[in-house]
Amino acid sequence: MKKLVVKVNLRDDKDRSKAMRVVSGFGGIGSLSMDSKDNKLTVSGDFDPVKVVNKLRKSWHTDIVSVGPAKEDGGKKDDGKKEEGKKNDDQVAILAKAYQVCYSTPVTYYCVPPEETPDCVIC
Repeated sequence: MKKLVVKVNLRDDKDRSKAMRVVSGFGGIGSLSMDSKDNKLTVSGDFDPVKVVNKLRKSWHTDIVSVGPAKEDGGKKDDGKKEEGKKNDDQVAILAKAYQVCYSTPVTYYCVPPEETPDCVIC
Protein backbone atom coordinates (compact mmCIF):
# COMPACT_ATOMS: atom_id res chain seq x y z
CA MET A 1 0.00 0.00 0.00
CA LYS A 2 1.30 3.41 -0.97
CA LYS A 3 0.12 6.89 -0.17
CA LEU A 4 0.68 9.82 -2.53
CA VAL A 5 -0.11 13.44 -1.71
CA VAL A 6 0.18 15.96 -4.55
CA LYS A 7 -0.69 19.62 -4.85
CA VAL A 8 -2.47 20.31 -8.12
CA ASN A 9 -3.26 23.80 -9.44
CA LEU A 10 -6.95 23.50 -10.29
CA ARG A 11 -9.08 26.47 -11.34
CA ASP A 12 -12.64 25.32 -10.78
CA ASP A 13 -14.91 22.39 -9.92
CA LYS A 14 -14.76 21.11 -13.49
CA ASP A 15 -10.97 20.69 -13.21
CA ARG A 16 -11.37 19.01 -9.81
CA SER A 17 -13.81 16.44 -11.14
CA LYS A 18 -11.64 15.82 -14.21
CA ALA A 19 -8.53 15.26 -12.05
CA MET A 20 -10.45 12.84 -9.82
CA ARG A 21 -11.73 11.00 -12.89
CA VAL A 22 -8.24 10.76 -14.41
CA VAL A 23 -6.67 9.37 -11.23
CA SER A 24 -9.53 6.98 -10.48
CA GLY A 25 -8.99 5.36 -13.89
CA PHE A 26 -5.72 3.78 -12.72
CA GLY A 27 -5.80 0.22 -11.44
CA GLY A 28 -5.07 -0.46 -7.78
CA ILE A 29 -6.44 2.81 -6.38
CA GLY A 30 -7.80 2.11 -2.90
CA SER A 31 -8.99 5.55 -1.84
CA LEU A 32 -8.98 9.00 -3.36
CA SER A 33 -9.66 12.29 -1.59
CA MET A 34 -9.33 15.94 -2.50
CA ASP A 35 -8.77 18.87 -0.15
CA SER A 36 -10.31 21.71 -2.15
CA LYS A 37 -9.01 24.44 0.15
CA ASP A 38 -5.33 23.49 -0.32
CA ASN A 39 -5.82 21.77 -3.71
CA LYS A 40 -4.17 18.62 -2.34
CA LEU A 41 -5.04 15.27 -3.82
CA THR A 42 -4.45 12.19 -1.64
CA VAL A 43 -4.29 8.78 -3.32
CA SER A 44 -3.71 5.48 -1.53
CA GLY A 45 -3.60 1.88 -2.69
CA ASP A 46 -1.42 -0.42 -4.78
CA PHE A 47 -0.52 1.80 -7.74
CA ASP A 48 2.47 3.37 -9.48
CA PRO A 49 2.89 6.95 -8.16
CA VAL A 50 5.08 7.94 -11.12
CA LYS A 51 2.33 7.15 -13.63
CA VAL A 52 -0.27 9.05 -11.60
CA VAL A 53 1.90 12.16 -11.30
CA ASN A 54 2.87 12.06 -15.00
CA LYS A 55 -0.77 11.82 -16.03
CA LEU A 56 -1.71 14.78 -13.81
CA ARG A 57 1.23 16.84 -15.11
CA LYS A 58 -0.03 16.51 -18.67
CA SER A 59 -2.98 18.76 -17.81
CA TRP A 60 -2.07 20.72 -14.65
CA HIS A 61 0.94 22.01 -12.74
CA THR A 62 1.56 19.35 -10.09
CA ASP A 63 3.88 19.37 -7.05
CA ILE A 64 4.58 16.20 -5.08
CA VAL A 65 4.04 16.78 -1.36
CA SER A 66 4.78 13.27 -0.10
CA VAL A 67 5.10 9.68 -1.25
CA GLY A 68 5.36 6.75 1.12
CA PRO A 69 3.72 3.71 2.61
CA ALA A 70 0.14 4.08 3.77
CA LYS A 71 -0.47 3.99 7.51
CA GLU A 72 -1.65 0.65 8.79
CA ASP A 73 -4.29 0.20 11.51
CA GLY A 74 -1.70 0.23 14.31
CA GLY A 75 -0.95 -3.48 14.13
CA LYS A 76 -4.55 -4.46 14.88
CA LYS A 77 -4.58 -6.84 11.95
CA ASP A 78 -4.32 -10.52 12.75
CA ASP A 79 -1.03 -12.19 11.75
CA GLY A 80 -2.95 -15.35 10.80
CA LYS A 81 -4.69 -13.46 8.03
CA LYS A 82 -1.34 -12.30 6.65
CA GLU A 83 -0.04 -15.87 6.58
CA GLU A 84 -3.20 -17.04 4.80
CA GLY A 85 -2.75 -14.24 2.26
CA LYS A 86 0.83 -15.32 1.60
CA LYS A 87 -0.27 -18.94 1.28
CA ASN A 88 -2.96 -17.96 -1.25
CA ASP A 89 -0.45 -15.88 -3.22
CA ASP A 90 1.89 -18.90 -3.40
CA GLN A 91 -0.94 -21.10 -4.66
CA VAL A 92 -1.87 -18.56 -7.31
CA ALA A 93 1.75 -18.34 -8.46
CA ILE A 94 1.96 -22.13 -8.76
CA LEU A 95 -1.30 -22.28 -10.74
CA ALA A 96 -0.16 -19.49 -13.06
CA LYS A 97 3.11 -21.26 -13.74
CA ALA A 98 1.29 -24.54 -14.47
CA TYR A 99 -1.08 -22.72 -16.83
CA GLN A 100 1.83 -21.20 -18.75
CA VAL A 101 3.43 -24.64 -19.18
CA CYS A 102 0.23 -26.28 -20.45
CA TYR A 103 -1.01 -23.42 -22.62
CA SER A 104 2.11 -21.89 -24.05
CA THR A 105 1.71 -19.82 -27.18
CA PRO A 106 2.80 -21.65 -30.33
CA VAL A 107 5.48 -20.15 -32.53
CA THR A 108 4.37 -19.73 -36.13
CA TYR A 109 6.77 -19.07 -39.00
CA TYR A 110 5.64 -17.65 -42.31
CA CYS A 111 7.56 -18.29 -45.52
CA VAL A 112 7.00 -15.71 -48.23
CA PRO A 113 8.06 -16.86 -51.73
CA PRO A 114 10.17 -14.37 -53.68
CA GLU A 115 8.23 -12.41 -56.25
CA GLU A 116 8.98 -13.08 -59.88
CA THR A 117 9.76 -10.08 -62.02
CA PRO A 118 7.39 -9.95 -64.97
CA ASP A 119 8.73 -9.11 -68.42
CA CYS A 120 6.77 -5.95 -68.92
CA VAL A 121 7.92 -2.48 -69.78
CA ILE A 122 6.15 0.65 -68.73
CA CYS A 123 5.80 3.00 -71.69
